[in-house]
Amino acid sequence: MRRVVAVLVMVVSLLAVPAAAQARSVETLPGTAWWTDPVSGERLVAADASVGERDLRRLAASADTVLREPGVRRQRLAGGDPIFPAGGYRCTIGFNVRSTALPYRYYFITSGHCVGPVGSTVSSAGTVIGTVVQRLNPRDLALVQYTPPAGVVVPPHPSAVNRYNGTLQPITGFATAFAGQAVQRAGSTTGLRSGTVTAVNVTVNYAEGTVYGLTRTTVCAEPGDSGGPFFAATTGLGTFSGGSGNCTAGGVTYFAPILPYLSVWQVGAY
Repeated sequence: MRRVVAVLVMVVSLLAVPAAAQARSVETLPGTAWWTDPVSGERLVAADASVGERDLRRLAASADTVLREPGVRRQRLAGGDPIFPAGGYRCTIGFNVRSTALPYRYYFITSGHCVGPVGSTVSSAGTVIGTVVQRLNPRDLALVQYTPPAGVVVPPHPSAVNRYNGTLQPITGFATAFAGQAVQRAGSTTGLRSGTVTAVNVTVNYAEGTVYGLTRTTVCAEPGDSGGPFFAATTGLGTFSGGSGNCTAGGVTYFAPILPYLSVWQVGAY
């Protein structure tokens, strides 16, 4: 039986529409995120506030469970510090990594929507700090190579995360997140936040485009936190892609797993 679940006291009244054939057309609807529960096998969809009543009825006909999320899901961008792509909006560094194939090559991983095309630059405090060398649009990931100022300089903070309390959290390796896992996120707007993974391998339909293979969490976030790291203790998990809600009322976030791409890019923690 299909059911509709209200999230954060948001109640949705739907009439079931016997049109399962609509599934393919609604699975790309902006403002939705789709995944399959690994235990029950149920097909779930989360719809943000941009999805109207008519489309909610279409979703109810195509999914086993419809979740209503507060706010409008978007990729989080804002003006300010600490890193800026050529476009000028603010994001957050994810993880510092270094080449496993070539000496003295240092990089950081962030979200693909946080940077321009390959070859464009990224700045911090008015100074160019790196150049985009990889950008995976369908996965919302990017790899930026640090630009040494004069000679070869190791970045001051190796694979560590700013905990926003005057300390750094060392990152010694990377892994894939799992449902139920406790995680933390660091961002240049909201600092350090905690929550739980609720789903993996989620397809998210942002207004800006569809992103595949994301991980869904209860961690809140706000504009400017994009690209920041999700981690569990000393293990890096992924970079913040987008979400809905905020850190006052609460929200839902999605991050892009990075483990599958480290070997392709030939980079790792240090």
